[in-house]
Amino acid sequence: MEKEVDPAVLAVINEKRLMGDKRTPVEIIAKMGVFEARDKASDHAWLATGDNIIATIWAEYVSIGAGGRWFVLESLDTQRRIDGGERSVLQIQRGKDRLALLKRALDADKQLRVVLQTNRVAIGDLETDKAAKVSVRVPDDQDWHVGHWDQELKMAILIRGPRGWLPSHEDIETARLRGSLPAPKPEVVVVHSTREEVQAAAMAYVIKHFAGYGYKTEDVSSQKLGYDIEVSDKKGNTLLKVAVKGTAPGVTSFQLTSEERAGVKRGDPWRLVVVMDAGNPAAQHKLYKPTEIDSAPGLEPMLA
Repeated sequence: MEKEVDPAVLAVINEKRLMGDKRTPVEIIAKMGVFEARDKASDHAWLATGDNIIATIWAEYVSIGAGGRWFVLESLDTQRRIDGGERSVLQIQRGKDRLALLKRALDADKQLRVVLQTNRVAIGDLETDKAAKVSVRVPDDQDWHVGHWDQELKMAILIRGPRGWLPSHEDIETARLRGSLPAPKPEVVVVHSTREEVQAAAMAYVIKHFAGYGYKTEDVSSQKLGYDIEVSDKKGNTLLKVAVKGTAPGVTSFQLTSEERAGVKRGDPWRLVVVMDAGNPAAQHKLYKPTEIDSAPGLEPMLA
């Protein structure tokens, strides 16, 4: 629904809709070169004339990162809906067809042409409500591209505009809250008995998490620098200095060392990452800025 769309994105859609000629969703993709557009109107991506790949983008899922760049987190899980439920056979096939075209664009280093859409009902009901149809569909004047693809994490990132930019980790975490990726599937709880085991599991989780986004990670925990992992981009620029803490059943609290407290005072790019249910397949994490650490659950006051 339009109220779920970022105002900056909605402004572009409204301007395009009001200034353009009055065309139906079918006529829009037909004019963009989609053969048999009427029969394929419900597809999520199309191969058009000139070997152009056209993809739908639900505006409700568009996030805005640094410099006003638009991006969307794309689920690579064709089996599950956004709410975590199982998809129908038709939904699975449409998902596979869309991902095949997106991967084709990635492998060929091709741009994507995009149609921006809004949904008639809440976007979370997209695949379960019979009234969930296109409310507005407009062609985007700017090209998009597949900026990142991670099969293990089952996530890709679609980006509007020129190549060479990726959203920050914090941008991505904020985008996750928009709900464009399936809810985590409940798994069997793994119980770790010692704080050392929980911390090791948390470290492994955080390293895998950042590496999955294409960032470089270096474990510096033995150096007692006030943080455990240094995160940098492909050019070697330091992005974050992360102190890692884990909690799990039986290990529900943690303390910051004096070195870590000094890191808090130094500020950016220091961050605290708390991994909940560390070692569990359903583990989750939250990132805290220096000004936010007092709200981290499980943090004990520093001993005198």
